[in-house]
Amino acid sequence: MEETAIATLLELAAKNLLSNETAAIHALEELPRVLFVPLFTAAFLGRHTKILKEMVRVWPFYCLHIGTLVSNETDYEILEALVDGLQILPAQDSSTCEPKLRVLDLMQDQDYEVTCPVIRKRVPLCTQACIYSQHSILKIEEERHNVICLGIGSSEPELLSAWKITEVLVDLSVNDNLIQKQFLSFLCNKVDENIESLHLCCRGLHIDSMPVLRTILPFLDLGCTDHLEVQEADVSEIATDFTQMIHLNSLILFNIPFKACKGRKFTDFLTWVEKLNNLQELIFCSFNLRNRLHRLLRVLPSHFDTLYLSFCSLSSRDVMSLSQSSQASHLLQLNLSNNQIFSEFYEPFQTVLEKASGTLRHLEVNNCLMTDSVLSALLPALSHCSQLRILSFTCNPITMPALRSLLQHLKPLKMLKNVVYPVPLHCYERGDFHGRLDQQKFAEVRAQLKVMLHAVQRADMSWTTCPN
Repeated sequence: MEETAIATLLELAAKNLLSNETAAIHALEELPRVLFVPLFTAAFLGRHTKILKEMVRVWPFYCLHIGTLVSNETDYEILEALVDGLQILPAQDSSTCEPKLRVLDLMQDQDYEVTCPVIRKRVPLCTQACIYSQHSILKIEEERHNVICLGIGSSEPELLSAWKITEVLVDLSVNDNLIQKQFLSFLCNKVDENIESLHLCCRGLHIDSMPVLRTILPFLDLGCTDHLEVQEADVSEIATDFTQMIHLNSLILFNIPFKACKGRKFTDFLTWVEKLNNLQELIFCSFNLRNRLHRLLRVLPSHFDTLYLSFCSLSSRDVMSLSQSSQASHLLQLNLSNNQIFSEFYEPFQTVLEKASGTLRHLEVNNCLMTDSVLSALLPALSHCSQLRILSFTCNPITMPALRSLLQHLKPLKMLKNVVYPVPLHCYERGDFHGRLDQQKFAEVRAQLKVMLHAVQRADMSWTTCPN
């Protein structure tokens, strides 16, 4: 029988079992392993929280991931049911009957199936398991190996206690939303009740309220976090509260107070950033970096590849610093939108493009005072960005002849599929953005560009004035 047919039969069996919730719960102890995943999937999508809780209790696999089942809106009732179902053994319990589920992954990661494939039966693995914390299963396994095989490290009784650790992987949103605050309180209580047996591994932390964060900080292992997003916080608070957060690969800061970006506070912040050796992505919005980007670049890793600096008051001097940095040659994504970087001269940005020509995939320079003459001067460097997939330069004062010239220069870039361009000036009543848009002229522009794309055999390249 084909695999698709078998999968369909399993799904039908699972749905049939769910029609009687009480019977389903009673049947879990005898349920064949092959039915667990389809039954869990159906129960999750159908919001059968009681069955989900009981399924976690008897889950026959090493790990459980819900990422492929989660919609955009988090269902905290389901998440609580899953955590409630964990069979967390007290550290002092010497029972040999241990639950098989060791890693519960509540993150919205679409790349992982409900369970990891079994590679080694004696030593099961989860590819998402925590690798940094000293309280993680991986670190404890290493220590256990050292004691048993090498005779070094902790004593055997300590290891037997530690061996019962269960991991819960989460992305947390910290704000004043009542439902989210209740979920955070629930998690913290769980950790507090099982302080030596439950490891809460927070991978992503999205903070809109620093006061709320401080109420849960004692329960978080910040060494696990690899993605941090903060709204409206003083950089001195970030540097002080997140000193243990040294494994970040993504740092996103929005609406940072102007005064917080100066003096000793900024220096302390840079000292913290310098410790982030794994950092790959930096996204700042409304963070005043004027004439100070060189200081930030100096402490960033050389392999750093994603830089978004929108509304950061960047000057031409800052772009020059970027052009002279080691990071410029490794950039995959660059967004300098909403900065008047072309108000003085364009040469530094031209150098950035030349250095990043072999790596750059995503470029945004929206609302940067780019004129026809600037765009014309940048075309040779831009046409050599062989890896470019997305180019966006909306809200710049560009004319139709400049767009035609750009299209001709971009046609050899086979990887480039999306161009987001500004409406040409002649489409506005007064010849500037403040005038009323003439829809007929704009329609003619779109038609001309479409004809040109077909003429150069690049119908695969989408040109639009609005990002998807």
